[in-house]
Amino acid sequence: MNVSMWWKALQVIPRLSKDEWKKLDIIARWLVATRAAVLILTFISATIPALLALHTGQFNLGRYLLLLIGLIFAHATNNLLNDYTDFKRGVDKDNYFRTQYGPQPLESGLMSERELLTYAAVTGLIAVAAGLPLVVFGGTTALLLMAAGVIFVFFYTWPLKYIGLGEIAVILIWGPLMVGGGYFVITGRWDWNVVAASLPYALGPTTVIFGKHIDKLLQDQVKGIRTLPVLLGEKAARYVVLGMIALQYLLVVELILSGYFSPLMLVVFIGLKNIPAVWAMFRKPRPTECPADYPADTWPLWFSAAAFLQNRLYGLMFLVGLILNLFIKI
Repeated sequence: MNVSMWWKALQVIPRLSKDEWKKLDIIARWLVATRAAVLILTFISATIPALLALHTGQFNLGRYLLLLIGLIFAHATNNLLNDYTDFKRGVDKDNYFRTQYGPQPLESGLMSERELLTYAAVTGLIAVAAGLPLVVFGGTTALLLMAAGVIFVFFYTWPLKYIGLGEIAVILIWGPLMVGGGYFVITGRWDWNVVAASLPYALGPTTVIFGKHIDKLLQDQVKGIRTLPVLLGEKAARYVVLGMIALQYLLVVELILSGYFSPLMLVVFIGLKNIPAVWAMFRKPRPTECPADYPADTWPLWFSAAAFLQNRLYGLMFLVGLILNLFIKI
């Protein structure tokens, strides 16, 4: 077992040669193939409803753990199927953006189609197995939520991403579906206040996917992938991201003023420490080459890397705020 590689794969997307890949154990290979570093986005969305349920005295540890496992493995399944779909459609040929910032297991020759589909099948079955007890508890509503999740897992890459709906899907998935639906399967109650409270964080993963699609906008145009940044244009897309980041903070203030959150949620403003750098990056077009003072192992990720770091800090502070809220009765 290579525990150091497990830890590395949870922090970044490692760049590996075929020889290095062959030396990895199966867990390390799964972590690399599923791009496990981004699974923290789902961990945060799965934990938000748990903390909100704790605040209302309706928390159930078993159902939360099932939710957490189900959502993380569903996200991992989507990442595997994303790579498979892009490979089959020829998207990753000719040194496409995806193959530059980390190994695309099929295009890089690290796995066969059969191996990747086996990984996806096992990962997906784990997600379903975790979800079934929640469906038994939650009934028809939980079944519909699970069905919606399955649809997004299978159809995000194609056709949603190709017709400018991928970014909209991300808002729905990381907000109402994961947080609102997560709260329902933990507590047995649907609460529109929880759905509203999910939106500040849901905008975060959306900025990350927006940033990624801006980073590869030119390549996507050539390949006929009409993401929302392609449709909006590069400059407009950059300012949309800045608007979403600002809205993340403004929505928290609104939820405090409405009385749903306590003023302790202002702890999310610690995330503002990253804003000057992020703001400066998004106000200018992406460099054509890696700047001398920029980490070479991060390039060609630019806007997506900045948005990811901003959202990771914001999301963790959001969880801290919810934990602090547990000590105050609103």
